[in-house]
Amino acid sequence: MREVQFYRAQSGSSPIEDFLDSLDARQAQKVIWVLRLIEELERIPQQYFKKISGSDDIWEVRVKAGRETFRLLGFLEGTKLVILVHAFKKKSQQIKKADIKLAERRKKEYLSR
Repeated sequence: MREVQFYRAQSGSSPIEDFLDSLDARQAQKVIWVLRLIEELERIPQQYFKKISGSDDIWEVRVKAGRETFRLLGFLEGTKLVILVHAFKKKSQQIKKADIKLAERRKKEYLSR
């Protein structure tokens, strides 16, 4: 079993909580449902959780809610802890390099604390 945690900046703010607050109730419910799958399933289907190739061990959580697609980026700490550091509404096929770089920066900052 895994545990999903949300990154907090040194100021105490959480970009993941801010993102979830921006969603409507149905969208937020779907995101939470996918996060529970990640916590509870031994083997997570790739449609929900996949490593981003060419990144510094950044993983993406994939959520489709109606016509909207959301991505939450994070990393694994050990084998049981998933730290989510960035989230956004996906508008194109590929994840922008700027989003991956932001996730990598937050990962480094988190691990240095």
